[in-house]
Amino acid sequence: MKTILFIEDETALQKTLSEVLRQEDYKVISSLDGEGGLNLAKLEKPDLILLDLILPKMNGFDVLANLKASPETKKIPVIVMTNLENLENVEKAIEAGAMTYLCKAQYSLTEILEKIKKILD
Repeated sequence: MKTILFIEDETALQKTLSEVLRQEDYKVISSLDGEGGLNLAKLEKPDLILLDLILPKMNGFDVLANLKASPETKKIPVIVMTNLENLENVEKAIEAGAMTYLCKAQYSLTEILEKIKKILD
């Protein structure tokens, strides 16, 4: 069973997407802030990380930089899921090592799930 770490401070989205992922036989671990998410990534070594950019305690860009700087987490694929739409943020996230950048408002849960499956398979 593949493990997905979901770092997201919106509890409604956290619960909804986590439930969808569990129905698809993924193990989901989650954090509501960047600092906790980074610690969980190092502890659990998930197969994939879903990362919001606007987070309490540590923003998503800092989490991503820390993940990619650490030998134990640098190979874990990261999908950035955020409401920040500007091109500058997209480029910054991809350059920092994110595999994909999804603007939450533009994707359905089904489309997000398809992208996750594509990366994990």
